[in-house]
Amino acid sequence: MGSKTSRTKENDMGSFQHRNVLILGGLGFIGSNLAIRLESLGADVTIVDSMLPRYGGNLKNIEPIAGRCRVNYSDIRDQHSLDYLVQDVEVIYNMAGQTSHIDSMTDPMTDLEINCRSPLALLESCRRHNPDVRLVFASTRQLYGRPRYLPVDEEHPTEPVDVNGVNKLAAEKYFSVYSQVYGLRCVSLRLTNTYGPRQQLRGNNQGFLGIFVRKAIQGEKIAIFGTGEQLRDFNYVDDVVEAFVLATDNERLYGNVYNLGADERYSLLECVELLSRFCDFEHEIVPFPPDHEAIDIGDYYSDPSCFREASGWAAQVPLAEGLRRTVDYFKPRMDSYL
Repeated sequence: MGSKTSRTKENDMGSFQHRNVLILGGLGFIGSNLAIRLESLGADVTIVDSMLPRYGGNLKNIEPIAGRCRVNYSDIRDQHSLDYLVQDVEVIYNMAGQTSHIDSMTDPMTDLEINCRSPLALLESCRRHNPDVRLVFASTRQLYGRPRYLPVDEEHPTEPVDVNGVNKLAAEKYFSVYSQVYGLRCVSLRLTNTYGPRQQLRGNNQGFLGIFVRKAIQGEKIAIFGTGEQLRDFNYVDDVVEAFVLATDNERLYGNVYNLGADERYSLLECVELLSRFCDFEHEIVPFPPDHEAIDIGDYYSDPSCFREASGWAAQVPLAEGLRRTVDYFKPRMDSYL
């Protein structure tokens, strides 16, 4: 098993040099960080994003590579656009998606269109127009539902508690089927709580950690639902990006799904206490709102050992350091993210 460092050096030595890569949702949080990383490795990057207001697309996210990548403003629900976009690219990263669990319950049909039908349409476009492409899909730990045991490995039952989890699970299945039946080179990575520079801060529908960071920087009181003792694992965005890089050309991974995650886990209270090292704010424990309580999963943390053994990847950035970097990034840029 190779180390993360050695495998990253292999990528640095040219496996992405002048390769045409397509990032769906590339103006969003993880997609933009991935675009910056791949451009640094020499890739020719094309970003596709619909710039729908609630989904986190932000041109400020790609300022470091502005003028060195192509941006196509298109909606992944447009089959004709997909048929054109997938041609003549070597790698596709499907980072586009509706990520709000609450929104998936209040507007399930939109979630279905974006998180289920669109990935299937993408696969059909690739099957017809570019069957040799490599595809890496950003999935979610939400599809496991409430854990029966911890840490959660890939053998854990999948019992989603919301529409978002159901649709992401269906999309994963499509990727696996198209790999097995048509030979497409597909791999799905199940993300846990990802955080860091360029994440969406505006609104309250994109995960609790973005809300915590926004309120902490603005000096507002943070409300923690439940007891605050709920355990989570966290991945800094640079670690997640490295996982996508490592997954791209690994033949062992195709057709499979893998957990990302970290060996460290923290309660929500511990997370807020770490954040308080870098910002001045107060916090309070409050009861769950009914709509949140209905889909809360309790404690959750992943077992990432399967992906680690297959790729050499491991989370490198501890939560305290990642939060410091996140706060340092956003403090001078809050106007661009609110």
